[in-house]
Amino acid sequence: MVELELISLALAGAFVGAVLGLVPGLHVYNVAGALVLAAAAGRLPLSGEALALGMAGMVVGWAMTNAIPAVFLFAPDDASAGAILPATRYMLQGRGAEAVLLMGAGSLAALVALAALAPALDEILRPLRAIVQAHTGWMLMAIIAFLLLGEWPRVDAVPGESPGRRLARAWAWLGAGLLTFNLSGLLGLVLMTRSPIPAEMAFQNLLPAFVGLFALPGLVQVGLFGGALPAQRWPARLDLPPSLWARGALTGLAGGLFAGFLPVISGGIGGLLAGHATAQRDERLFLVSQGASKIVYYAGSLLLLFVPGLALTRGGMAWMLTTIVVPTGWRSYALAVAALALGGALAFWLLVVFTRATARLAPRLNPRILALAAAVVAVALVGAFTGWAGLFVAAVATPIGLIPVLIGGRRLNALGVLLLPITLNAIGLGPDVARLLGLS
Repeated sequence: MVELELISLALAGAFVGAVLGLVPGLHVYNVAGALVLAAAAGRLPLSGEALALGMAGMVVGWAMTNAIPAVFLFAPDDASAGAILPATRYMLQGRGAEAVLLMGAGSLAALVALAALAPALDEILRPLRAIVQAHTGWMLMAIIAFLLLGEWPRVDAVPGESPGRRLARAWAWLGAGLLTFNLSGLLGLVLMTRSPIPAEMAFQNLLPAFVGLFALPGLVQVGLFGGALPAQRWPARLDLPPSLWARGALTGLAGGLFAGFLPVISGGIGGLLAGHATAQRDERLFLVSQGASKIVYYAGSLLLLFVPGLALTRGGMAWMLTTIVVPTGWRSYALAVAALALGGALAFWLLVVFTRATARLAPRLNPRILALAAAVVAVALVGAFTGWAGLFVAAVATPIGLIPVLIGGRRLNALGVLLLPITLNAIGLGPDVARLLGLS
């Protein structure tokens, strides 16, 4: 295929990915996994290079627009979970569209910065990889410690309350966070050592857990307690000074690259770490950086596979692609950068269109019925991709995901599903823990 056809395919992928991003609970990796299986079986009339660029467009389109269900339906993915509280506050003030556009502005600026950095990525990351590789285990342990120790008891003082009761209420929040992390981590250990998901559905192994931990809890919350959404205002202009935009985008770029470079760390955790490192306080800055971190996490981790001489496999999309093609050379790298940049520009335009339509439509709909319909779609997708075993996993994961929603703690703690088992393997304790738990 000539370059123009390949870029056109990437743009088509970006359009498809942007539409997929509107479906709560549907992760682009699930659709990508089905495409890879079809390509491996010879049922997809595309070369490996064409499929890789089409999927690059899909991932950037999906990462741009899935902010819409995360804000308006409380159904985030693992990389958006950290942005839910500020975004929800915006939505309840009638400014949901503004929250989505702030995240989109961060994503767009971060893609521009990523494209500008592209010629130097090899020189930056090759020595960094040599340094970090031997220290991955303790770095993951430090990140887990930061995530858990960073919880803070969020309780209001009650007049006349005894110190003991105040302490108990404070620890209810902290305990919920610890419980979420440990239970999700235990679920992750089971899925990575003795998964009930059939081997032929291995690409979708984590789909039921992610749907149960992140998508369904928010939909259950809306279905049980949701009231009519307030009228949503379309902002005449974004209150986003260029300096704040640049700071948020660069913060998210740093967090996203860190998350994409280090195994297991999601864009949400990368954005959280970068936000603390740069002392973020402004909610606009936070939303911009979260949007930037998320798209760099997904798009940047895939781009690492194309970097000549580096060929670093990070992220689910890259792992799937390596089963059918391993990109080589500067031509493939330049095409991947162009696919992400142009696909991101198209996806941002679609984000504006879709957000405007959602802001007009959402207040007219019954949120409980909408959440129920979205939950049915999410469960149907789990069943279609992973069968009865996947539905069972989702049923186990959902109560764990409900702990931070109904009791307290960060929703990011549910990433213990990945952090705990992979950290244990990185420090050499994974097999021993699995044997202790009777999993091997």
